Amino acid sequence: MAVVLTLEKVASYLRVHPSTIYRLVKKRQLPAFKLGSDWRFNREAIDQWSAHAEDRNVDRLLHSDNQHRSLDRAQ
Repeated sequence: MAVVLTLEKVASYLRVHPSTIYRLVKKRQLPAFKLGSDWRFNREAIDQWSAHAEDRNVDRLLHSDNQHRSLDRAQ
């Protein structure tokens, strides 16, 4: 059975402020659905989103590090 979280619970789960969750939902960057007027979040979807976000951050850091090394070699 799917575990469904409220906005406050997902903010606590991800250790961010609830306004961060609202911002990500507004930008459609965080998987969510409306139940009446309230946002709800499937915990499995949040876990997958979080894992992909970590992968993107690692890729971004590696790409940034490679750019710095290329610039260092060019100088």
